[in-house]
Amino acid sequence: MALEHIFIFLISLKESSMKNFNELDIENKLKNSINYSNFITPTPIQSQAIPIALEGKDVLGTAQTGTGKTLAFTIPLINKLIINKNAMALIICPTRELASQVMGTISKLTLGDIRIGNALLIGGESMQKQLRQLNKRARIIVGTPGRINDHLKRKSLNLTRVNYLVLDETDRMLDMGFTPQIEIILKFIPKEHQTLLFSATLPNNILKISEKYLKKPERISVGSVSTPIDKIKQETFQITPDKKYHELINQLVERQGSILVFVKTKHGADKIVKRLKYDAHSAEAIHGNLRQSKRDRVIRGFRSGKNRILVATDVAARGLDIPLIQHVINYDLPQVPEDYIHRVGRTGRAGKEGSALTFLTNNDRSMWREIQKLINPNFKLEESFNRKSNKKNKKFKKRGKSFKDSGNRNDRRDNKRKFKFKSNKFKKSNSDKPKNSDSEFDKKKNFKFKNKKFKKFHTDNLKEQSDNPDSRKKFKFKKKFKNRKRPRNFSFKKFKKN
Repeated sequence: MALEHIFIFLISLKESSMKNFNELDIENKLKNSINYSNFITPTPIQSQAIPIALEGKDVLGTAQTGTGKTLAFTIPLINKLIINKNAMALIICPTRELASQVMGTISKLTLGDIRIGNALLIGGESMQKQLRQLNKRARIIVGTPGRINDHLKRKSLNLTRVNYLVLDETDRMLDMGFTPQIEIILKFIPKEHQTLLFSATLPNNILKISEKYLKKPERISVGSVSTPIDKIKQETFQITPDKKYHELINQLVERQGSILVFVKTKHGADKIVKRLKYDAHSAEAIHGNLRQSKRDRVIRGFRSGKNRILVATDVAARGLDIPLIQHVINYDLPQVPEDYIHRVGRTGRAGKEGSALTFLTNNDRSMWREIQKLINPNFKLEESFNRKSNKKNKKFKKRGKSFKDSGNRNDRRDNKRKFKFKSNKFKKSNSDKPKNSDSEFDKKKNFKFKNKKFKKFHTDNLKEQSDNPDSRKKFKFKKKFKNRKRPRNFSFKKFKKN
């Protein structure tokens, strides 16, 4: 199937027709649970994707982070399972956090009269707990590709009844190298099924996957895919690497509310948290090396306000749906330009305002250029701040080099002159003497063995020493300890009680 056959259905933010969830053609049980969960007004991606998904068509949806893509596929999913009691649904997510977030939304909507069994299959949790969930006739499976494959190998997961498939944050899954595992999972699913593919960005590899696995999908694009939400205030701060931490402290003091700090490595996250705790700041780290129980505890503490600062790697850029995040600070730039959009998208969620600050060093210029090209293709990078500083540095370096070189040359010349002068004197003084004289030979001999530590011993001297036993007394060695005069009978005086 060629790309030309894909029916493209583009919708702008202003053209959202549905104003209330009650207008949807869904079961009354589901409407009650939506109202009970305080979901009142749908977002643009929800108002356009839900009616198409309810018709049974495949969907290729792209929207900015924080626009409510999770609810856009969970409502049609649950409605389909209410109608068809033998059907199953599979939702594949790239990270544990995102899978837990999706399961939280499903558990909200399935409370009360809607009783549909579910199972969360993610790494870092007990396999026995997941097996118990699967044995209770779970019809909604949410998980990561790795753990789903583990259950398929153990034959504890049966996907022959799956007729509703969701690939959430597909661009992230492809970046993380889950393509082979996803292809293995899709082999266990029947050919006749509905597929919903959602992503925050739309690279070419996602279009290729849509060709392969989606049947005449309707593409829904809400807003600009490559730009963050307009309500997020973006700022940059030019700084040197050695002053980053001190400026971070200043920003933490000046800003109010919860702050999410993004770093490049796991080790860097732990290091910054250790320094922040030493400086009396309530901070925790979240990255790939933490167990799932520790991750949940850290996110729970951050949501409740116990910890004001959360230092995270790019793992937390997807799946952290915390409306309390007021500020995002990019301590280090991401390794992939698309991750910048997901980082910034952690703030300003659900229509709220937010701010994002990025620290920039001279080493970050190339990556920052790529990020700006992604956000705005017509953007021309302003390099005036770097050019001016670089020109001054170059001039200073040149002057310094010339000054150092001139000084070194003069020193070398003086040294050479001094050396030549001394050598000439030596030659003049020795020129009158004959070259092969016995006296000169004796002097050289004496010069060689001037040092007292080294002495030349001949065989004759050794024989003399062996014959004379008194000669051994001449060798005196330094004693390590001096003789101390102590009394022979020495004892401590015991303290006697009166």
